[in-house]
Amino acid sequence: MQIYEELVARGLIAQTTDEEQIRDLVNNGKATFYIGFDPTADSLHVGHFMALCLMKRLQMAGNRPIALIGGGTAMIGDPSGRTDMRSMMTKETIDHNCACFKKQMERFIEFGEGKAMMVNNADWLLNLNYIEFIRDIGGCFSVNNMLRAECFKQRMEKGLSFLEFNYMPMQSYDFYYLYQHYNCNLQFGGNDQWSNMLGGTELIRRKLGKDAHAMTITLLLNSEGKKMGKTAKGAVWLDPNKTSPFDFYQYWRNVEDADVLKCIRMLTFLPLEQIDEMDSWEGSQLNKAKEILAYELTKLVHGEEEANKAQTAAKALFSQGGDSSNMPTCTLTDADFVDGTIDILAVLVKAGLNPSRSEARRAVDQGGVTVDGEKCTDNKTTFTKADLAEGKVFRRGKKAFMKVIAE
Repeated sequence: MQIYEELVARGLIAQTTDEEQIRDLVNNGKATFYIGFDPTADSLHVGHFMALCLMKRLQMAGNRPIALIGGGTAMIGDPSGRTDMRSMMTKETIDHNCACFKKQMERFIEFGEGKAMMVNNADWLLNLNYIEFIRDIGGCFSVNNMLRAECFKQRMEKGLSFLEFNYMPMQSYDFYYLYQHYNCNLQFGGNDQWSNMLGGTELIRRKLGKDAHAMTITLLLNSEGKKMGKTAKGAVWLDPNKTSPFDFYQYWRNVEDADVLKCIRMLTFLPLEQIDEMDSWEGSQLNKAKEILAYELTKLVHGEEEANKAQTAAKALFSQGGDSSNMPTCTLTDADFVDGTIDILAVLVKAGLNPSRSEARRAVDQGGVTVDGEKCTDNKTTFTKADLAEGKVFRRGKKAFMKVIAE
């Protein structure tokens, strides 16, 4: 199976322009393609995962990725999927975030001469003369068509700033610039970017002629992919200092049953034949599928050693076996003990399992707290330093837990 057909089989292709030409490009390693990343944080998150995996797959097939960092467009802010205007960032913050992105991307794609490259659209957008830009580019865009674009329609009622209205022409200009200066002939993006992407393709053809081979493709569920990065605790980051490898593993271990095989197909590099065999799995077999998903993605992001540690720690938590030393740990000091003891409510709050003593008390009273696998229903339970010297695993509900140890 060639790469384009594999992308289709994995459910990654939502819609395209010029499908036959795109198939020829990517299957024959002739695509120089770009995917854009907004540097709105100093780490990528799991919402970027699909794009990173796609870049890796295509590079393995001989194509050349361009990671476009939106240092220039970030100063405007993409209105897509937003109900309000993004906050503005300084150039220093954007530059720092770009450096962090590249370090993380190197886990997925290989940079270097003739290989993947990273570019920042600030390098060309910030030098544009506004009058010249509007005269040169503005005539290629219909305001009526722009207002019909989904990214603008959803903002019209609450208010769309003129600043944000410039985002589509500027993103389109990115493709135009990359086509001219880097021989970039293909762009990828999520469904929420389709209007912006079509704008880039149309701009190239209007400026350079209909024979200009600029094509677009969108990734299935990329908008959902962005939602993947959010949990009740916040974003799930690729930076181990923000989301530990164990928490990263647990995030994927806890995906919904209905999503696990879809995630394995889209995000892992397991052979399709092996994944097809899992299609009939149900019940307890889905837990095995979740373990496979969590292990494969943790290995991809954090390496095999960290994936093994996370898996072992998870078995200690859920299977009452294995090494718990790699679990997230909360260390109590002498100041946390009163007259040599600490009560269960204080432990739960200190460990971040409950935000307040009142909520901790409710969790205990309702039977939602366990200590080393044993249910604790007495909210006056206390522990000494000796009790916690070797560490105990405190768990609230099914998914919130922490190993607590006294130093």
